[in-house]
Amino acid sequence: MQEIKQYAGKNYDVIVVGAGHAGCEAALAAARMGNKTLLMTINLEMVAFMPCNPSIGGPAKGIVVRELDALGGEMGRNIDQTYVQMRMLNTGKGPAVRALRAQADKRQYSIEMKHTLEKQENLTLRQGIVDDLIVEDGVIKGVVTNTGARYGAKSVVLTTGTAARGKIIIGELMYSSGPNNTQPSMKLSGNLEKLGFELKRFKTGTPPRVDGNTIDYSKTDEQPGDETPHHFSYESKDEDYLSAKDQMSCWLTYTNGGTHEIIHDNLNRAPMFTGVIEGVGPRYCPSIEDKIVRFADKPRHQLFLEPEGRDTDEYYVQGLSTSMPEEVQQQFVHSIAGLENAEMMRPGYAIEYDVVSPYQLRPTLETKLVSGLYTAGQTNGTSGYEEAAGQGIIAGINAGRHALGKDEITLKRSDAYIGVMIDDLVTKGTNEPYRLLTSRAEYRLILRHDNADLRLTDLGHKIGLISDERYAQFENKKQLIEAEMKRLSSIRIKPNDKVNAYLAEHGEHELRDGILASDFLKRPYVKYMDLLQFIPAPENKLEQQSIEQIEIQLKYAGYIKKSMQKVEKLKRMEAKKIPDRIDYAAVDGIATEARQKLEKIRPETLAQAGRISGVNPADMSILAVYIEQGKIAKIDDDQVQRGA
Repeated sequence: MQEIKQYAGKNYDVIVVGAGHAGCEAALAAARMGNKTLLMTINLEMVAFMPCNPSIGGPAKGIVVRELDALGGEMGRNIDQTYVQMRMLNTGKGPAVRALRAQADKRQYSIEMKHTLEKQENLTLRQGIVDDLIVEDGVIKGVVTNTGARYGAKSVVLTTGTAARGKIIIGELMYSSGPNNTQPSMKLSGNLEKLGFELKRFKTGTPPRVDGNTIDYSKTDEQPGDETPHHFSYESKDEDYLSAKDQMSCWLTYTNGGTHEIIHDNLNRAPMFTGVIEGVGPRYCPSIEDKIVRFADKPRHQLFLEPEGRDTDEYYVQGLSTSMPEEVQQQFVHSIAGLENAEMMRPGYAIEYDVVSPYQLRPTLETKLVSGLYTAGQTNGTSGYEEAAGQGIIAGINAGRHALGKDEITLKRSDAYIGVMIDDLVTKGTNEPYRLLTSRAEYRLILRHDNADLRLTDLGHKIGLISDERYAQFENKKQLIEAEMKRLSSIRIKPNDKVNAYLAEHGEHELRDGILASDFLKRPYVKYMDLLQFIPAPENKLEQQSIEQIEIQLKYAGYIKKSMQKVEKLKRMEAKKIPDRIDYAAVDGIATEARQKLEKIRPETLAQAGRISGVNPADMSILAVYIEQGKIAKIDDDQVQRGA
């Protein structure tokens, strides 16, 4: 094969490789901060594409989208303009687990995001495949494409997703491919390995798509959208929210004994069980063949039929992910209520791809091996569009700040779900595609859907992603909330017939003494609007989001206070930095396992060290004393970079 002649392309401040959900956020963040940015993608028709489920949000994930928006990211704005259904989940539970989920018009979502990229100042969008990185003395200098172009850069962000040596598997059929039968990236992984990176092989999968015209909806349960306005972006307006009748419904159905029998009878042809699939799949989104083997006692599994958009009749069969042969897929699809005559438009498939073991990253998402090189998204071993976008904006911010010569930022576990995710990845690594769950966040009561702006908008404005106009609106909202909470803590509700009638209606004893309005609101059944029956209304009318904030902050004040005390303790530990060149072999008394883990991960703070599996409190005490006494045995740069 003839060697491709290389030529000098333009120089940029930041180059982002891959225009999936991570790459779009990374490129927009870098460009909006003033960096000349190049976004390279294999196929311009696949920008922000949804190769898997056509939805954004859900438990923990929906909160990440709100956090993205509070930082100045794009995903929230984009889905608010392109959704076909919106629902708030877990409304009967506490505020820590409530989450917004939207069904997307997947084609419109991609088109709108591509248009946003094309309009963005400082950003160039270009089709091409990056085959190699230009690295000199451990510092990134640019990239080389398959057409021979050499583009210079001060920072590079890799967000290659499932295209990295991607391989699609459907039964006995296997072929090299990116998601949705797109061209894969075959050379970049090998060049990362030459640089010394450890790569792993992961797997994810998709279900069949069926023709909505061939579904018998009478045998399914309708799942409509919410009438009450919801938004992912703080900039979206209630008047733009679609009414429930203008939204598209999802439909609920189930597998059954017949479905399970068909799958059982064909397990000898299932790549998952024949050894064909080598990559590790996601535990929390297993294939249907994996479900019926692992949960053999369950007589059925729920499936959601989700519309893929307004201009298509394709429906995504959520819960039926599979890599079984195509004819077997057709058989078990037809065994499901409502799908007896469904035409399968696309078969489900598994896809294997390369990931960078994330212990090789700093909390900024910069690689330890190569200065100025960042990775984000499924490249780091996560699953999900939201997890990818959350990493993408942090990688883009830090790549941009690195190019500008500014200090990078990190999000702590107490700051955001994005911080929880990144800390989990760089501190604990992952042996399977990582998915964010509310249970992963120890401070989830303060990492809520409703308060993402209060947590992160200051930072978004400081780094230049939140406009002065939006920040002024945010400051006004914050001041109104604080003023109203102060007012409620100073007004007393006195016993009278109206108050006592209200209490009796809710099975409560009548009021004998006056009570602060703030304490009255803490009662579970009392809503803010109920409270205004008994006290004067505030001078300034509050929006629903602000009212929600006041109710939650007052009703859960005790629990929030306890969480904040733990956060303050964590901050003290995070402030205790571990020198880069500490030689753990010279620290006497640390257990062998702890020493090995510390050398491999090389934590930046004592708090991070304490979260490493295998490092116990005794090891932490010894390490803390060693550092405080200044006994730092230094090692060379090569050892620091190698880590493991």
